[in-house]
Amino acid sequence: MKVEVDQELCISCGLCVDEYPEVFEWNDEGIAQASTEEVPEGKEDDAKDAIEDCPTEAIKEV
Repeated sequence: MKVEVDQELCISCGLCVDEYPEVFEWNDEGIAQASTEEVPEGKEDDAKDAIEDCPTEAIKEV
């Protein structure tokens, strides 16, 4: 499974980074991004929760 964060939609609220640090991290501009190309094994449910929880719908499965 792969996820990406739309850099134009992300408002840097921190929900995904705070709740799912194994899947998301901050980039140099202070915007969330996927921390690895593939979601780590066993963290797929976290990624799906982040997709649903994102207030701007910036996180997508690709």
